[in-house]
Amino acid sequence: MARYTAAVCRLCRRSGEKLMLKGSKCITKCVLDKRSKPPGQQLGRGRRPRLSERGLQLREKQKARYSYGLLERQFRRLFATAERQSGITGENLLVLLERRLDNVVYRLGFADSRAQARQLVRHGHILLNGRQTDIPSCLIKEGDTISWKPTSTESEYYKQLVKDITSKQVLNWLSLDKENLVGQVLSLPTPDDTEAKFDGKSIVEFYSR
Repeated sequence: MARYTAAVCRLCRRSGEKLMLKGSKCITKCVLDKRSKPPGQQLGRGRRPRLSERGLQLREKQKARYSYGLLERQFRRLFATAERQSGITGENLLVLLERRLDNVVYRLGFADSRAQARQLVRHGHILLNGRQTDIPSCLIKEGDTISWKPTSTESEYYKQLVKDITSKQVLNWLSLDKENLVGQVLSLPTPDDTEAKFDGKSIVEFYSR
């Protein structure tokens, strides 16, 4: 499966804000704090050019893509699913993004970033309702449980996670047994639960042209 492999700090610089793509490292060692200009823009060339309305819509769409680690084709397919659902398309899109398995693993605190969570899923460390799945884009449902593969609990990563998980908090639509590291989906997320750094309405307007 295709994925973005270049430096993720360039994505934050391109968006003009921290997207927390590297977890805690974005707090302690953020390139954006020292190099705020977009990649490719040379020093001393003046201010960042003002974006048109279309440019602002594109930026919001790209911020959503970058935040959840999706390529354009994957994101467009998810948007099409949101359009087919009843309700407001922008809000439907936010909820679908949050329902991805890799995002839920991240939200439960099993990983410091969505990229790391995706790797845990792809390597088969995560069980969904007791069954191993390696599909990060799998959409969770209300009542689903997310746990660890028994053999993965012997890894050094898991042992360190058991120590670190006590300081982590989960969102109100999830619950976490911190002793056994088993999470459960109490309800489907709402747009207010997403803590989105982008505007869903602008994304809808971008694809509407």
